[in-house]
Amino acid sequence: MNLAAAWRRIAFVILIASATIARAENALTVQQIAPGNYAHRGHDDVATPANGGDIANVGFIVGTRCVAVIDTGGTLAEGRALRTAIRAVTPLPVCYVINTHMHPDHIFGNAAFKDDHPQFVGSVRLAQAEAARADNYMRALNRELGAAAKGSEIIPPTRTIDGIGTLDLGGRTLTLRTWKTAHTNNDLTVYDEKSATLWTGDLLFVGCIPVVDGSVVGWLDDIARIRQMNPRHVVPGHGPLDPPWPQSLDAEARYLADLARDVRAAIKKGETIQQAVDSIGVDDGQKWLLFDIYHRRNVTAAYAELEWEQ
Repeated sequence: MNLAAAWRRIAFVILIASATIARAENALTVQQIAPGNYAHRGHDDVATPANGGDIANVGFIVGTRCVAVIDTGGTLAEGRALRTAIRAVTPLPVCYVINTHMHPDHIFGNAAFKDDHPQFVGSVRLAQAEAARADNYMRALNRELGAAAKGSEIIPPTRTIDGIGTLDLGGRTLTLRTWKTAHTNNDLTVYDEKSATLWTGDLLFVGCIPVVDGSVVGWLDDIARIRQMNPRHVVPGHGPLDPPWPQSLDAEARYLADLARDVRAAIKKGETIQQAVDSIGVDDGQKWLLFDIYHRRNVTAAYAELEWEQ
């Protein structure tokens, strides 16, 4: 090989390596927590320009026939980065994009998968919940993220689950289940039978404070049923991937049970909602991330729910 040819070969290798690095930089970091199950851990924070709305745990499951995506992140850009991560693992088509509920940090990356022509899957109540909040969600996304929100859009489900449904990825069956109103009124979990991996969506928060946007009573009922599933691996909606089980669920259950107990006691004593907000759980701030942002809202939500409880 002459010198010119050698330099051309070196330049070609450098070009390929640079392209590979660029692709890697554009991909979300994922880890395989169980065979065929890949998850990305979002930031333990609210959405900001610094984190680009990457605050929820998202990921995908690979079968022998195709791929199911489970939540797509808080922006189109995050969805594209997730798709790049998938392509680094497998060339198989994306046949399902599953949304565990309607919150922006889980759905705004959906548009990144439109060209794959998947079925978009969610609770039978998901589309209505998204439509009712769409304008507010878009305004908040643009306000919080600015340019990082570009191209993000809400894509409603094309296939809905009411109760229990299954998806076949080829050699791997996913069981999807809807739940009583809890974190929201459209919560859905995904269970990979082959690896006994449970993707809880925001029915499980680990480290980050649970956020009540539905029903504290319903959530406690759902937790009792989720506990019976006894998975080997777990992907929570927020917090560390594959946390200890059932200890991670126990911590959330304690918080919600204490919240319901203390709010009921305040109502029984005739306290106003403001008095309840100012006094309940104020010493628990060290136990949870984002406590100052969400705990008072949780007290307000629980008070509104339990005030007319018979």
